[in-house]
Amino acid sequence: MFAIIETGGKQFRVREGQQIKVARMTDEAGSEVVMDKVLAAGTQSDVKFGQPYVEGAKVVCDVMSHERDKKIIVFKKKRRKGYSKKQGHRQDFTRLWVKTIES
Repeated sequence: MFAIIETGGKQFRVREGQQIKVARMTDEAGSEVVMDKVLAAGTQSDVKFGQPYVEGAKVVCDVMSHERDKKIIVFKKKRRKGYSKKQGHRQDFTRLWVKTIES
């Protein structure tokens, strides 16, 4: 069984028992989150598609932790102008454990 969910402006294909990294959520670590924005759900042979969401479908997840991703370097330069700028950025994210998919 799989589902395609929407959270944080992105879409994720999830299965039961899978870990996913999503944009930072406000829920506490150890709590349960119900995702009701399910775009598609089902098995390989029987898939339900929503318009835009599948009615009655939901994905139940556990919030494992809130973390920060590895640092990326943002470097800007304008040639022959003596301008260069170096910045680092670390994105916040939430790690979820998919418990059940109900369609």
